[in-house]
Amino acid sequence: MATQGKVDGDAKLANEVRLIGRISQEPESRELPSGDTIWTFRVVVPRAPAAVRPHQSVDALECVVWSGRLKRFVRTWHAGDVVEVSGQLRRRFYRAGGAAVSRVEVEVSSGRVIRRATSG
Repeated sequence: MATQGKVDGDAKLANEVRLIGRISQEPESRELPSGDTIWTFRVVVPRAPAAVRPHQSVDALECVVWSGRLKRFVRTWHAGDVVEVSGQLRRRFYRAGGAAVSRVEVEVSSGRVIRRATSG
């Protein structure tokens, strides 16, 4: 579920992400140094036309799945599938090559395939 809170009366704070887009490459499983296994994939979504960056028409957004049930679904997804995912934006910190690095990704809490990729 999304994290929400109230601030200054009726104004609400929220961390909610909903993407509908195409999987750019096969989802992959990774084991973290902690022993946790995650599934990662990239969703490509169209970008609204803008004068600031007219040459960039899509965004490729990194997604990660931690939940056991959802991991079973994601392992059946393929490059080219159109999916809908919901979750929260997270910044994850870890060490790579002796340096501290961070990555911003969508932590997916639910997802489904809207349309399977056509083969051939």
